[in-house]
Order: sequence, then structure tokens, then C-alpha cells
Amino acid sequence: MANVNIHHSAIIEDGAEIGEGTSVGPFCFVGSKVRLGQNVELKSHVVIKGHTHLGDENTVFPFAVLGEIPQDKKFNGESTSLKIGNRNQIREHVTINVGTKGGGGITKVGNDGLFMAGCHIAHDSQVGDNVILVNNAALAGHCVIEDNVIVGGLSGVHQFVRVGEGAIIGAVTMVTNDVIPYGLVQAPRGELDGLNLVGLKRKGVARADIMALRAAFQTLSQGEGTFQDRAQKLTDDSDSKYVEKIVSFVLGHSDRSFLTPR
Repeated sequence: MANVNIHHSAIIEDGAEIGEGTSVGPFCFVGSKVRLGQNVELKSHVVIKGHTHLGDENTVFPFAVLGEIPQDKKFNGESTSLKIGNRNQIREHVTINVGTKGGGGITKVGNDGLFMAGCHIAHDSQVGDNVILVNNAALAGHCVIEDNVIVGGLSGVHQFVRVGEGAIIGAVTMVTNDVIPYGLVQAPRGELDGLNLVGLKRKGVARADIMALRAAFQTLSQGEGTFQDRAQKLTDDSDSKYVEKIVSFVLGHSDRSFLTPR
């Protein structure tokens, strides 16, 4: 509890662990099974419950609720958890639930994310590093969101959907099928409309790799056979690690079908 600053109106239940340098603002509630890392800042009116582990240097803004029970009728009070990494910005009214027994028992959020006001991350979702959920975006249960993904405002991701690394989802979009890495999805019912070229260029991806991704997308769009057949063909056509990422994603396990190029 060294160098911890807790406002006199905050409620910290017995058993909670508070890391060095952490600040708990007015009218916050921290449950007995919560662990807060070092240099965490809870602004005010933040509620953290359940078996929730919040890593170092996270900032949580007013009226966020972390670690509450899932919005799932199958949940029966079993002991499940929420683990959040380091250096995340969790803005106002964000809600992130613990997992369920049937979904693996844990909801995970990585490092360096930005979760804007009103976002929701449901039970058993697995969210990677450097993810941005724009205002009022929502992830249903069991979603997998890989690193460097952006989900636009007022968008929803259906349960069990995977969104591959570096993909971008446009605003006001409903995503019901898996999204390939570096994909660009837009339109109300979520159509795979190209590649996230802006994101690739900002990341400094080499021109040769971008050209390889363009060619791979063309093959996925117009090649022969099933979508998986076309992805398998890419293993012979390209040695780009970015294309290999797409192939691995498409040929991996999925509980949903894929958004395919228009």
C-alpha cells in the first residue's frame, strides 16, 4: 500500500490488493477479490468487482464497470475472472465482464488499448494489444480481437467472431463473420471491402509486402475453389509474412464463416 492515494469516499473491501503509486478517486468501489497493479488511476465513480486483475499504469474514467457478472442467462455464479494488461485507457461508461464456465472462465484484454466511452466487452472475449474500440462499440461473448484492430463507433461484433490482426471495422457496422488480418470492413451488415492500407502504411510496412497483400486479396476475391482453397494457394504464391498471417488465420479453427471479398 506504499504511496497509495485513496479518497475518503471510496470503498475498498478487505482483501483487495492495491499496487504502489495507485490512485483511487471519489466514490469508487473496489471489491475484495480485485488486484490493481502499480500506478493505476481510478478517476471517480469507478466500480471494479469479481476476480479482476488490472495491470500497471491503467487509467479508468468515471462510471466504468469492470468485472461485473456476464450478461448471460447461463451464468450461475461460478468463479470466473477478468484480466486486463498494462497502460490501457478505459473511458467513461465502459463495461467489461468476467468470463463464464462454458467459455473458458476468463475474459482477457491486452496492453496499450483505448476503449472509448460506452464500449462493451462481453464475457470470455480475448482482446489483443493496441486495440481501439471507438465510442459505443460492442463485442459479444467469446470474440477474439487480435492486435492493432480498430472497431468503429456504434459497431457490433457477433459472438464467437474473430477479427484478425491490423483489421479495421468502419462505424455503424454489424460484423457477423470472421475478418481476415489487415481487412477493411464497412457497410451496415459488414462487407469485406478491401485492405486496411492506411493502417499498413502508418505502420511502415514495406511496399513489397503491401503489393503482396494486394495480390493475395485479389486471389481471395477471384480465385477458384472455396475460400480456404484460395487461402491455401497463397502459400505457394507468396513468401510475405503478412500474407502468411492471413493464410494461418483462414486455415485456423473458427466457429464462424468468413467475410469474403465482394
